[in-house]
Amino acid sequence: MISTTTPPHTTKDDWWRSAVVYQVYVRSFADSDGDGVGDLQGIRQRLPYLRDLGVDALWLTPFYTSPMIDGGYDVADYRDVDPMFGTLADFDAMIADAHTLGLRIIVDLVPNHTSSAHRWFTAALAAGPGSPERARYLFADGQGPHGELPPNDWESIFGGPAWTRVADGQWYLHLFDPAQPDLNWRHPEVRAEFEDVLRFWLDRGVDGFRVDVAHGMIKADGLPDVGFSTITTGQRQVELLGKGRLPYFDQDEVHEIYRAWRPILDSYPGGRMAVAEAWAETPQRLARYVGPDELHQAFSFDFLDATWTADSFRKVIDTALTESTVVGAPTTWVLSNHDKQRHVTRYGDGVEGLRRARAASLLMLALPGSAYLYQGEELGLPEVLDLPDELRQDPAFLRTGESRDGCRVPLPWSGDLAPYGFGPAGSEASWLPTPATWRALSVDAQSGVPGSTLELYRATLRIRRDHPALAVDAGGVTWLESGPDVLAFSRTAGETVLTCVVNLSGAPVLIDGYGQPLVASDTLTEQGSGHLLPVDAAAWLERR
Repeated sequence: MISTTTPPHTTKDDWWRSAVVYQVYVRSFADSDGDGVGDLQGIRQRLPYLRDLGVDALWLTPFYTSPMIDGGYDVADYRDVDPMFGTLADFDAMIADAHTLGLRIIVDLVPNHTSSAHRWFTAALAAGPGSPERARYLFADGQGPHGELPPNDWESIFGGPAWTRVADGQWYLHLFDPAQPDLNWRHPEVRAEFEDVLRFWLDRGVDGFRVDVAHGMIKADGLPDVGFSTITTGQRQVELLGKGRLPYFDQDEVHEIYRAWRPILDSYPGGRMAVAEAWAETPQRLARYVGPDELHQAFSFDFLDATWTADSFRKVIDTALTESTVVGAPTTWVLSNHDKQRHVTRYGDGVEGLRRARAASLLMLALPGSAYLYQGEELGLPEVLDLPDELRQDPAFLRTGESRDGCRVPLPWSGDLAPYGFGPAGSEASWLPTPATWRALSVDAQSGVPGSTLELYRATLRIRRDHPALAVDAGGVTWLESGPDVLAFSRTAGETVLTCVVNLSGAPVLIDGYGQPLVASDTLTEQGSGHLLPVDAAAWLERR
């Protein structure tokens, strides 16, 4: 069976088709001033590390003015930098340095909701029911004899009702925290505001946007009930995310927004792009977000959710490649991000989890399309599962007991004492504590060490960038016959064939006839004319 995606040859304007993008969780990447919080100057100081790692672009999580109720995804001012992270001048200096080093910058855009501290929302609360100020948000009267019940049964993604009542009796919608009121995207002023925000950052040189909750801005007319709730059935509505239709997600009208944004992006030189964080009930509906008149990419979260079996990965890969061919855009692969448990831990944690994570990275980076790395995965960082409850800051933790803080612990850079070089020399501050075991996982501890996860990523990314069979205009995926629980596929450029083999079985497997090894996630041993690939390992081999 053959699945292919062969977009046009990469040029400066379509760099995103095969880019490796490194997600920077700004609070946890690098702290330049010793206050325990990562910042823009910290990123600037570490740009050479990212260039040498071999990535093409950085995606920065929100650094805008914010009360930080949800780690900056509650934006109070979309055109300024929060003092916690620096200034606009710091941003300008950082992006200038990045471009000098050949790195592009993608920034997070949060259009579904604002902060409750946003000037629009404070004006809406002051203006009262029926006012033009409230029309920018989704205010509604409650149910019950005195309006004491929420307008409908919608639930917050963070748990509990998606409605909060204000002093005058009306309710406002917040699909996330009450500090994140949803905007009314049928209001022309809202649409005009965000088109201006796009231009503001494009004028400052950003190369793209990651669109947060890209599926969420339009709600069904009449705000109809879902029909079930956690209280009545014990099933949370969020469990339908990506599996079924909800009246507040993936409404057809949302595509009108992106059709208005695309000409703005296209009007700037250098291939400005946008990638959707979107969830839809089918791959076909997800593919609708991507196209020449809408967004450039959408994350393939099915790949992140695949189980550690050959069947699961192959099904996800085939589906994603088929859909990418339909829309004429490359698939966007991801294994971890700031909202999901790190894949070292998802795959079993400890030695087993790390072994599998390393193999999964080779699998992902051999596939056609672009790949998004989450900071620290190149170090093999696991999820931190034992953070004290009193230190957790994720608003979802307070409502559901579930926390994303474990994947947001600051990166270890160097040294023997926590937080391992996260801040300037002598600084001991860190907004979340760093485990003692991370001393051995720091950048300095792994740099130059054969077989370390960092050196594996560096070698793999170097090959990916230079190898003709992995270029954007190379052949797609050709599946090869392989044993049970083994994935094998090739990609071809002229006479050169690169084969990726992943052993998901319980025993070493002999790989023969694919040529010479280029890189492997674990040590290969020669056996006859071939090599033994260990359990939970992957290798790239070349034949010319």
